[in-house]
Amino acid sequence: MKSDLRYQFLENGAFENADIVVVPIPYEETVSAKGGTKEAPLAILEASGQIEYYEEELDWSPMKYMNLHITKSISKYGEISSSISSMQLEDKLLISLGGEHSITPKITSEVLSKGATVVFLDAHADLRESYLGNPDSHATPAHHILSQGHKMIMVGVRSLFESEAKRIKEEVNLSYYSDRSLRSSQMKQKLLQELCDLEGEVYLSVDMDVFNPALVPGVGTPQPGGLDWYDALEILEAIFLESKAQIKGVDIVELVPEASQVSQVFAAKMMQKIISFWGKSKGFDTKDMKGAQMKVIYS
Repeated sequence: MKSDLRYQFLENGAFENADIVVVPIPYEETVSAKGGTKEAPLAILEASGQIEYYEEELDWSPMKYMNLHITKSISKYGEISSSISSMQLEDKLLISLGGEHSITPKITSEVLSKGATVVFLDAHADLRESYLGNPDSHATPAHHILSQGHKMIMVGVRSLFESEAKRIKEEVNLSYYSDRSLRSSQMKQKLLQELCDLEGEVYLSVDMDVFNPALVPGVGTPQPGGLDWYDALEILEAIFLESKAQIKGVDIVELVPEASQVSQVFAAKMMQKIISFWGKSKGFDTKDMKGAQMKVIYS
């Protein structure tokens, strides 16, 4: 590779030839519990080296057909918007790796038109206007996204303030599925149907604390309960394979790498699924095999 960042030991190709653009954003300034999320982008990329190329859900090897580019890291908060804005993404899939959740509104402000939909997976509501005096805290991204004029589907919340609960009941542009409510098969099917019905511009934001900490222990603010791996797959399948959404970007945030590597492998495997499902939905499997994996020399 051309840099110290690795993705499944694949070549970090030229931006202009890439189908997938991965942006490491190791920003960490406002975390309120366990730190370390600035180490997550590299840890996720390195963990991806332990994942086989073949994607078993859809029965193909996505990177035989697609190329990727990993950008330089963006570590300064004030540079996120301008860096994303300067990219000519066109039909490329943007995957941003945080870093804390405060990066998300900076990205959505550049890639989404007003009225788009953000699917927001998080254990926390993140609807505060400021936290500890900081309006750009990791506890405020949902507030900023709604203020940008977007609709939101919020999934997996199980920790919030009373004021946030009140806003959830009053916010017309917010569909809310608490973690507990999704224990009901009826509510889960309602969520999946809403995701399948998505049209227009859509952005997916995944805070890793949305998952059960027994499966993903490496997060800064874990909460009991949470989604499992197959919940995640059903959500991704609905968005990428069943809906008519125009996917404008994805972020994976708030991971704190840990010694067992279970958490970072979980995130890396999820990134593989996102790439696979998106690629299949775009018909890459019908194109010539000129992807990054074709340049791999197997020993």
